[in-house]
Amino acid sequence: MIEKILKPGWKVWRFDQMATNVNVRIDNPSESGMEHYVGLEHLDADSLKIRRWGTPHDVEATKLMFKKGDIIFGRRRAYQRKLGVAQFDGVCSAHAMVVRAKPEVVLREFLPFFMQSDLFMDRAVEISVGSLSPTINWKTMAVQEFALPLVDEQRRLVGIFDALEEISESLGDATAASTVLKSSLAERTFPISEVRTFLEAPDAYRGRPLVRLGDIATLQVGFPFKSAEYAPHGDRLLRGSNVGVNRLIWDDAITCYWPVARRHEVSNYVLNAGDLVIAMDRPFIAEGFKIARIAESDLPALLLQRVGRFRLTGEITPEYLWAFLHSESFKWQLQRMQKGTDLPHISRFDIEGTLIPVLTLDEQTAVADHFAAIESAGSMLLSRWNLGCKQKKNALRELIAPGASNV
Repeated sequence: MIEKILKPGWKVWRFDQMATNVNVRIDNPSESGMEHYVGLEHLDADSLKIRRWGTPHDVEATKLMFKKGDIIFGRRRAYQRKLGVAQFDGVCSAHAMVVRAKPEVVLREFLPFFMQSDLFMDRAVEISVGSLSPTINWKTMAVQEFALPLVDEQRRLVGIFDALEEISESLGDATAASTVLKSSLAERTFPISEVRTFLEAPDAYRGRPLVRLGDIATLQVGFPFKSAEYAPHGDRLLRGSNVGVNRLIWDDAITCYWPVARRHEVSNYVLNAGDLVIAMDRPFIAEGFKIARIAESDLPALLLQRVGRFRLTGEITPEYLWAFLHSESFKWQLQRMQKGTDLPHISRFDIEGTLIPVLTLDEQTAVADHFAAIESAGSMLLSRWNLGCKQKKNALRELIAPGASNV
């Protein structure tokens, strides 16, 4: 360590002087007597609250035991910034590290915030080993040195961080609730039971009229642009990797271009604002279902193969179709037809073959208006939640880094 001038009242500690690595191994989780299992998939990035969990009966192999108040830190792929404070006793993934504060050095309430800071997380990424799944080992983490303020100052900072955390978590909970409400509306409008009943006994079906989606909307599949003819800049090509969940992703690493001068050759594949598109390869991912709506900011762009664009007739509104695309009924029907394991995919005929209720245009508008209102509220909450997370992150950087970055 090269020690510089520390902020007054701050002192340097090794991490093993700050915290204990709780390494209580549970070989048979189902016989542990615990009720909760927390895997890395249950931890949300940059959130201390654990909102989801499974049971020990869901898993096998050796796990780690934790107690209420312990910190569960994802030591595998630390760049994902997964860290949670346990509100209950249980077992967790062995790819996590269970950490318990040493109160004579660091307050139990302060340590989670410190570990959320860029200072700690950047160091954790630096000391991770391995290429495919970089992982931290305790021996390396134990000797890392950080500067901490005195306990009284920690207590003052906790008051600030707690207030920001409460705002952030409240907005996160409200955002999640809006998502549930949107799903509930879609389920009431497009119940899976309706389609299942029709498929099981179409002659005996007495519910609302259903039609094939392809009878009122068709799917245009993108053009097979040759990669050898891509350009360094120009019109963006909408590939499956660019289609996210309710959004398009134009990261430099995955975005390809077509020469603007050759746009006239593929004019039928020019995308327009308001177009609804769907990824046909690996459409279901952990985040959700890969559909999106084209915005003005996404243009100019061209439709590439294995991405589909919906072409509508006058019998269906785009807003009603957008609500249907979010329904469990639509997704359930596609999952039944999805093919392949290494690269799951759906075809144009699968998509056009899904069943959708026949509603009048006025009824479609009423459904779409309710859906859009909930979606708008959810987007506003998500924006406020992102801002709250940014404010907390900035506070951690400004209040922790100045004193701790001198080591």
